Amino acid sequence: MTNPLIHAFFVGRAVAEIANEHLENALTDALSELGKFDAEQRERLRQFTTEVMERANRETANNYSGSSTTTVSSPGSAPTDVQATIDELRAEIALLRAELQRHRSSST
Repeated sequence: MTNPLIHAFFVGRAVAEIANEHLENALTDALSELGKFDAEQRERLRQFTTEVMERANRETANNYSGSSTTTVSSPGSAPTDVQATIDELRAEIALLRAELQRHRSSST
């Protein structure tokens, strides 16, 4: 003696409850994954920052370790002596000044 209308109501209610539970579980899982991703990215950023600071401190310590010249290396090139590079640049500037002076004196 069940009324089909009442039965349909309870079927609809059960469908809504189950759909709500599945949606809640999916949302909870998605937020959990998002939180885990955020935590991993923060940890990677912290590790990167720590590595950068350690390298900067190590380079600073190397610069102030008592040596008057420093070797600088860039990716793909051999290390060069900074003081030697400065001396070469000064020599080039002196040559350019001499050339410029010679040019000025010959044009007047």
